[in-house]
Amino acid sequence: MGKSLLSNNIRTLRFHHGEMTQQQLAEKVGVTRQTIAAIEKEKYSPTLEVAFLIARTFNSTVEEVFFLKDE
Repeated sequence: MGKSLLSNNIRTLRFHHGEMTQQQLAEKVGVTRQTIAAIEKEKYSPTLEVAFLIARTFNSTVEEVFFLKDE
């Protein structure tokens, strides 16, 4: 089995939630805007707690926000 990369739908979800900015999402979750940017760009994997908080912000499940894709 090859290596998998954690990917996400955060940018799309932000757009569909009133074009929420990275800063607005960061404030709701309790992290910096830079953290949200890094997660969106797949440069950083969030903690489980942050993943759940992001999902809750969008009234979604963790699986609807984050998914594994094969490299």
